[in-house]
Amino acid sequence: MSDPRIDVIGIGNAIVDILVHADDDLLVSEGMTKGAMTLIDADEAKRLYEKTDGAIECSGGSAANTIAGLASLGGSGVFVGKVHNDRMGEVFRNDIHAIGVSYDTLPTVSGPPTATSMVLVTPDAKRTMQTFLGACVDLGPEDIDLEQIADAEITYLEGYLWDPPAAKEAFLKAADAAHQAGRKVSLSLSDPFCVDRHREDFLDLAEHHVDILFANEEEIMTLYQVENFNDALQAVRSHCEVAALTRSEKGSVVVSGDEVHIVDAEVVDTLVDTTGAGDAYAAGLLFGLTSGRDLFTSARIGGICAAECISHLGARSNVSFKALIEEKLG
Repeated sequence: MSDPRIDVIGIGNAIVDILVHADDDLLVSEGMTKGAMTLIDADEAKRLYEKTDGAIECSGGSAANTIAGLASLGGSGVFVGKVHNDRMGEVFRNDIHAIGVSYDTLPTVSGPPTATSMVLVTPDAKRTMQTFLGACVDLGPEDIDLEQIADAEITYLEGYLWDPPAAKEAFLKAADAAHQAGRKVSLSLSDPFCVDRHREDFLDLAEHHVDILFANEEEIMTLYQVENFNDALQAVRSHCEVAALTRSEKGSVVVSGDEVHIVDAEVVDTLVDTTGAGDAYAAGLLFGLTSGRDLFTSARIGGICAAECISHLGARSNVSFKALIEEKLG
């Protein structure tokens, strides 16, 4: 097997985030589930957009955020995801190229517009997402470049891909190609409601198709239908090579067989917005692993990136992750 030329290739929904400050009363009046991601249609997306003031538009999407974080750390990343040939699609493409991520997926020229996610951030820094998938649903197996997959040390997939049927086919094609090339496959469970929708499939993926699994505390407990974190931890440790489990202010736990690392959360002076914290953590851990760090150090890098992410509005870093890691770890 030749040395990989790409550290991580991320495949996911190409979404433009529309960041808005909101209060709990708005969530209640709109019937939103706080802290969750809800899929909405184009009309609802337009209605919500017109109802808000002071919105900030920036490229997002879970896997895209992770690959952007990897690039900020100095890693080599490729992103695969579908946008439309419209203004929002141009926003996404310009943002991700400016960060240093390779992104060559062809845009759609017909059908729905580029996906958007209204991210409502409440004063407690929780984020509630109303997502219109738009052109994301047109991502399919034909968008997977098998040579790129074979060139990547890790193929990283987001759980949200399991919702659109064509994207699901792309997901499986990429995972199979990665393993055939002797590479690793990583999956983020994305959201507890996403886990609820696809629990049996995700269990099968964790046990038979995924080498590195990312989940937060609620997601992993939902996956195994248990009421405490320790039971979920014991269940997952035999299902994949590495499980990286984040626990908000409790830090994270990373397990690999008999190897267990408990990593304290980094100190954050002001908690502003938790959007993208898990994505930044995944970026740090994947960067650590692809640059030869041990599991504990890789998880620490993930925690440092997550802490920076939640100290400001938005899911992307405001500073160089590479400089930050050099400052913290030397």
